[in-house]
Amino acid sequence: MSATAKKRAPMPEDILARKGGEPLVSLTAYTTPMAQIMDPHVDFVLVGDSVGMVLHGLASTVEVTMEMMILHGKAVARGLSSAMMVIDMPFGSYEESPQQAFRNAAILMKETGAGAVKLEGGVGMAETIRFLVARGIPVMAHVGLTPQSINTLGGYKVQGRGDAGDALMRDAQAVADAGAFSVVLEKVPEGLANRVTAQVAIPTIGIGASAGCDGQILVVDDMLGLFTAFKAKFVKRFATLGEDADAAIAEYARAVKAREFPGPEHVFGDAAPEARK
Repeated sequence: MSATAKKRAPMPEDILARKGGEPLVSLTAYTTPMAQIMDPHVDFVLVGDSVGMVLHGLASTVEVTMEMMILHGKAVARGLSSAMMVIDMPFGSYEESPQQAFRNAAILMKETGAGAVKLEGGVGMAETIRFLVARGIPVMAHVGLTPQSINTLGGYKVQGRGDAGDALMRDAQAVADAGAFSVVLEKVPEGLANRVTAQVAIPTIGIGASAGCDGQILVVDDMLGLFTAFKAKFVKRFATLGEDADAAIAEYARAVKAREFPGPEHVFGDAAPEARK
Protein backbone atom coordinates (compact mmCIF):
# COMPACT_ATOMS: atom_id res chain seq x y z
CA MET A 1 0.00 0.00 0.00
CA SER A 2 1.35 3.42 -0.92
CA ALA A 3 1.97 6.07 1.70
CA THR A 4 -0.93 8.11 0.34
CA ALA A 5 -3.47 5.26 0.13
CA LYS A 6 -6.42 5.60 2.47
CA LYS A 7 -7.38 2.86 4.86
CA ARG A 8 -10.70 1.28 3.91
CA ALA A 9 -13.45 2.11 6.34
CA PRO A 10 -14.61 -0.93 8.31
CA MET A 11 -17.91 -2.54 7.44
CA PRO A 12 -20.32 -4.18 9.88
CA GLU A 13 -18.83 -7.58 9.13
CA ASP A 14 -15.38 -6.22 10.10
CA ILE A 15 -16.76 -4.99 13.42
CA LEU A 16 -18.39 -8.38 14.01
CA ALA A 17 -15.10 -10.14 13.27
CA ARG A 18 -13.42 -8.19 16.09
CA LYS A 19 -15.35 -10.17 18.72
CA GLY A 20 -12.86 -11.18 21.43
CA GLY A 21 -9.99 -9.40 19.68
CA GLU A 22 -8.42 -5.97 19.93
CA PRO A 23 -10.93 -3.65 21.63
CA LEU A 24 -13.05 -1.54 19.32
CA VAL A 25 -12.74 2.23 19.71
CA SER A 26 -15.67 4.53 19.14
CA LEU A 27 -16.84 8.07 19.88
CA THR A 28 -19.87 10.14 18.99
CA ALA A 29 -19.60 12.99 16.51
CA TYR A 30 -22.08 15.61 15.36
CA THR A 31 -19.97 17.96 13.21
CA THR A 32 -17.49 17.75 10.34
CA PRO A 33 -14.46 19.17 12.23
CA MET A 34 -14.87 16.76 15.14
CA ALA A 35 -15.33 13.83 12.76
CA GLN A 36 -12.11 14.78 10.97
CA ILE A 37 -10.18 14.83 14.25
CA MET A 38 -11.35 11.41 15.45
CA ASP A 39 -11.38 9.67 12.05
CA PRO A 40 -7.80 8.27 12.21
CA HIS A 41 -8.21 7.02 15.77
CA VAL A 42 -11.53 5.18 15.91
CA ASP A 43 -13.08 2.14 14.28
CA PHE A 44 -16.54 3.62 14.00
CA VAL A 45 -18.18 6.95 14.71
CA LEU A 46 -21.70 7.15 16.08
CA VAL A 47 -23.91 10.05 15.09
CA GLY A 48 -25.79 9.86 18.36
CA ASP A 49 -29.20 11.24 19.19
CA SER A 50 -27.39 12.68 22.21
CA VAL A 51 -26.85 15.59 19.80
CA GLY A 52 -30.18 16.89 21.05
CA MET A 53 -28.85 17.40 24.56
CA VAL A 54 -25.21 18.17 23.76
CA LEU A 55 -25.61 20.66 20.90
CA HIS A 56 -29.27 21.71 20.94
CA GLY A 57 -29.88 22.04 24.69
CA LEU A 58 -32.84 19.66 24.75
CA ALA A 59 -33.89 18.00 28.00
CA SER A 60 -33.59 14.46 26.60
CA THR A 61 -33.09 12.51 23.39
CA VAL A 62 -36.85 11.99 23.07
CA GLU A 63 -37.21 15.34 21.28
CA VAL A 64 -34.70 14.55 18.53
CA THR A 65 -36.13 14.31 15.00
CA MET A 66 -35.24 12.54 11.78
CA GLU A 67 -34.36 15.90 10.24
CA MET A 68 -31.82 16.59 12.99
CA MET A 69 -30.21 13.18 12.57
CA ILE A 70 -29.95 13.62 8.80
CA LEU A 71 -28.45 17.10 9.14
CA HIS A 72 -25.75 15.98 11.56
CA GLY A 73 -25.23 12.66 9.76
CA LYS A 74 -24.36 14.50 6.55
CA ALA A 75 -21.98 16.76 8.45
CA VAL A 76 -20.15 13.85 10.07
CA ALA A 77 -19.92 11.92 6.80
CA ARG A 78 -17.99 14.81 5.24
CA GLY A 79 -15.31 14.40 7.88
CA LEU A 80 -14.76 10.64 7.65
CA SER A 81 -12.56 8.61 5.35
CA SER A 82 -11.28 5.66 7.40
CA ALA A 83 -13.91 5.09 10.10
CA MET A 84 -17.37 3.58 9.66
CA MET A 85 -20.36 5.78 10.46
CA VAL A 86 -23.31 4.46 12.45
CA ILE A 87 -26.38 6.66 12.95
CA ASP A 88 -29.01 6.57 15.68
CA MET A 89 -32.64 6.09 14.79
CA PRO A 90 -34.49 8.76 16.79
CA PHE A 91 -37.39 8.12 19.12
CA GLY A 92 -40.62 7.45 17.24
CA SER A 93 -38.94 6.46 13.98
CA TYR A 94 -38.93 2.67 14.44
CA GLU A 95 -41.05 1.49 17.39
CA GLU A 96 -44.42 1.33 15.59
CA SER A 97 -43.59 -1.57 13.27
CA PRO A 98 -40.75 -3.24 11.37
CA GLN A 99 -42.09 -1.62 8.21
CA GLN A 100 -41.89 1.87 9.73
CA ALA A 101 -38.38 1.09 10.94
CA PHE A 102 -37.31 -0.01 7.46
CA ARG A 103 -38.66 3.10 5.78
CA ASN A 104 -36.88 5.43 8.18
CA ALA A 105 -33.65 3.41 8.34
CA ALA A 106 -33.50 3.46 4.54
CA ILE A 107 -33.96 7.24 4.55
CA LEU A 108 -31.19 7.72 7.11
CA MET A 109 -28.75 5.54 5.19
CA LYS A 110 -29.59 7.04 1.79
CA GLU A 111 -29.41 10.63 3.00
CA THR A 112 -26.24 10.33 5.10
CA GLY A 113 -24.25 7.42 3.69
CA ALA A 114 -24.16 5.71 7.09
CA GLY A 115 -22.91 2.15 7.14
CA ALA A 116 -25.41 1.03 9.78
CA VAL A 117 -28.18 2.24 12.06
CA LYS A 118 -28.46 1.88 15.83
CA LEU A 119 -31.72 1.37 17.67
CA GLU A 120 -32.62 0.82 21.29
CA GLY A 121 -34.37 -2.22 22.74
CA GLY A 122 -33.89 -5.92 23.36
CA VAL A 123 -36.44 -8.71 23.14
CA GLY A 124 -39.14 -6.28 22.06
CA MET A 125 -37.07 -5.06 19.11
CA ALA A 126 -35.77 -8.45 17.94
CA GLU A 127 -38.43 -8.83 15.25
CA THR A 128 -37.64 -5.36 13.91
CA ILE A 129 -33.90 -6.03 13.86
CA ARG A 130 -34.46 -9.29 12.00
CA PHE A 131 -36.71 -7.50 9.48
CA LEU A 132 -34.12 -4.79 8.83
CA VAL A 133 -31.15 -7.14 8.52
CA ALA A 134 -33.04 -9.36 6.08
CA ARG A 135 -33.51 -6.28 3.89
CA GLY A 136 -29.91 -5.16 3.83
CA ILE A 137 -29.79 -2.73 6.75
CA PRO A 138 -27.04 -3.52 9.30
CA VAL A 139 -28.15 -2.91 12.88
CA MET A 140 -26.22 -2.07 16.02
CA ALA A 141 -28.41 -2.82 19.02
CA HIS A 142 -28.52 -0.98 22.36
CA VAL A 143 -29.63 -2.50 25.67
CA GLY A 144 -29.36 -1.67 29.35
CA LEU A 145 -30.04 2.01 29.94
CA THR A 146 -31.89 3.12 26.81
CA PRO A 147 -32.14 6.93 27.01
CA GLN A 148 -35.17 7.13 24.72
CA SER A 149 -37.08 5.16 27.38
CA ILE A 150 -36.18 7.24 30.44
CA ASN A 151 -39.83 8.16 30.98
CA THR A 152 -40.64 4.49 31.61
CA LEU A 153 -37.31 3.59 33.24
CA GLY A 154 -37.72 6.33 35.83
CA GLY A 155 -34.57 8.23 34.93
CA TYR A 156 -30.94 7.47 34.14
CA LYS A 157 -30.55 4.53 36.51
CA VAL A 158 -28.19 1.55 36.43
CA GLN A 159 -29.94 -1.34 34.69
CA GLY A 160 -29.66 -5.08 35.29
CA ARG A 161 -28.93 -5.30 38.99
CA GLY A 162 -30.16 -8.37 40.86
CA ASP A 163 -32.89 -10.40 39.17
CA ALA A 164 -33.10 -7.80 36.38
CA GLY A 165 -29.79 -9.14 35.12
CA ASP A 166 -31.52 -12.18 33.64
CA ALA A 167 -33.84 -9.98 31.61
CA LEU A 168 -30.92 -7.91 30.31
CA MET A 169 -29.10 -11.08 29.33
CA ARG A 170 -32.18 -12.17 27.39
CA ASP A 171 -32.27 -8.80 25.67
CA ALA A 172 -28.64 -9.08 24.57
CA GLN A 173 -29.09 -12.64 23.35
CA ALA A 174 -32.28 -11.74 21.49
CA VAL A 175 -30.67 -8.93 19.48
CA ALA A 176 -27.68 -11.15 18.68
CA ASP A 177 -29.96 -13.95 17.50
CA ALA A 178 -31.93 -11.44 15.42
CA GLY A 179 -28.82 -10.49 13.44
CA ALA A 180 -27.43 -7.35 15.07
CA PHE A 181 -23.69 -7.11 14.37
CA SER A 182 -22.92 -5.55 17.77
CA VAL A 183 -24.67 -4.33 20.90
CA VAL A 184 -24.12 -1.30 23.11
CA LEU A 185 -24.32 -2.04 26.85
CA GLU A 186 -25.10 1.18 28.71
CA LYS A 187 -24.92 1.68 32.46
CA VAL A 188 -24.98 -1.96 33.55
CA PRO A 189 -23.03 -3.60 36.41
CA GLU A 190 -19.50 -4.67 35.52
CA GLY A 191 -20.05 -8.33 36.32
CA LEU A 192 -23.17 -8.53 34.19
CA ALA A 193 -21.42 -6.78 31.29
CA ASN A 194 -18.64 -9.36 31.48
CA ARG A 195 -21.15 -12.23 31.46
CA VAL A 196 -22.99 -10.79 28.47
CA THR A 197 -19.70 -10.30 26.64
CA ALA A 198 -18.73 -13.90 27.31
CA GLN A 199 -22.06 -15.37 26.25
CA VAL A 200 -23.22 -13.45 23.18
CA ALA A 201 -21.57 -14.03 19.82
CA ILE A 202 -21.46 -10.35 18.79
CA PRO A 203 -19.17 -7.58 20.06
CA THR A 204 -20.34 -5.65 23.11
CA ILE A 205 -19.66 -1.91 23.15
CA GLY A 206 -19.52 -0.59 26.68
CA ILE A 207 -20.53 2.80 28.03
CA GLY A 208 -20.67 2.64 31.78
CA ALA A 209 -20.24 -1.15 31.64
CA SER A 210 -16.85 -2.91 31.81
CA ALA A 211 -13.33 -2.76 30.42
CA GLY A 212 -13.97 -6.40 29.53
CA CYS A 213 -16.41 -5.41 26.78
CA ASP A 214 -15.29 -5.86 23.19
CA GLY A 215 -15.14 -2.08 22.73
CA GLN A 216 -15.92 1.26 24.30
CA ILE A 217 -17.83 4.40 23.32
CA LEU A 218 -18.18 7.82 24.91
CA VAL A 219 -19.83 11.08 23.93
CA VAL A 220 -16.90 13.09 22.61
CA ASP A 221 -18.02 16.32 24.25
CA ASP A 222 -18.05 14.50 27.61
CA MET A 223 -14.57 13.03 27.30
CA LEU A 224 -13.11 16.33 26.07
CA GLY A 225 -14.71 18.29 28.89
CA LEU A 226 -16.76 20.42 26.50
CA PHE A 227 -20.16 19.36 27.86
CA THR A 228 -20.19 20.34 31.51
CA ALA A 229 -23.90 20.50 32.43
CA PHE A 230 -23.35 17.22 34.29
CA LYS A 231 -20.80 14.40 34.38
CA ALA A 232 -21.85 10.77 34.54
CA LYS A 233 -19.80 8.45 36.74
CA PHE A 234 -18.69 6.42 33.72
CA VAL A 235 -17.20 9.44 31.95
CA LYS A 236 -13.47 10.06 32.13
CA ARG A 237 -12.48 13.53 30.98
CA PHE A 238 -9.34 13.17 28.90
CA ALA A 239 -9.18 16.96 28.50
CA THR A 240 -10.75 20.09 29.97
CA LEU A 241 -11.50 22.00 26.78
CA GLY A 242 -14.57 23.61 28.28
CA GLU A 243 -12.43 25.30 30.94
CA ASP A 244 -9.85 26.26 28.30
CA ALA A 245 -12.56 27.79 26.13
CA ASP A 246 -13.99 29.73 29.05
CA ALA A 247 -10.57 31.16 29.88
CA ALA A 248 -9.88 32.02 26.23
CA ILE A 249 -13.22 33.79 25.78
CA ALA A 250 -12.71 35.73 29.00
CA GLU A 251 -9.28 36.85 27.78
CA TYR A 252 -10.75 37.86 24.42
CA ALA A 253 -13.42 39.96 26.14
CA ARG A 254 -10.77 41.62 28.31
CA ALA A 255 -8.56 42.41 25.30
CA VAL A 256 -11.47 43.92 23.36
CA LYS A 257 -12.51 46.13 26.27
CA ALA A 258 -8.92 47.27 26.76
CA ARG A 259 -8.58 47.97 23.00
CA GLU A 260 -5.66 45.57 22.86
CA PHE A 261 -7.41 43.55 20.16
CA PRO A 262 -7.24 43.92 17.26
CA GLY A 263 -3.57 44.84 17.28
CA PRO A 264 -1.48 46.28 14.44
CA GLU A 265 -0.86 42.80 13.03
CA HIS A 266 -4.63 42.17 12.71
CA VAL A 267 -5.65 45.29 10.74
CA PHE A 268 -5.07 46.55 7.19
CA GLY A 269 -3.35 49.69 5.96
CA ASP A 270 -5.05 52.26 3.76
CA ALA A 271 -2.90 51.44 0.74
CA ALA A 272 -2.46 48.00 -0.82
CA PRO A 273 1.11 46.58 -0.73
CA GLU A 274 1.40 46.99 -4.52
CA ALA A 275 0.47 50.69 -4.30
CA ARG A 276 3.09 51.31 -1.61
CA LYS A 277 5.75 49.80 -3.85
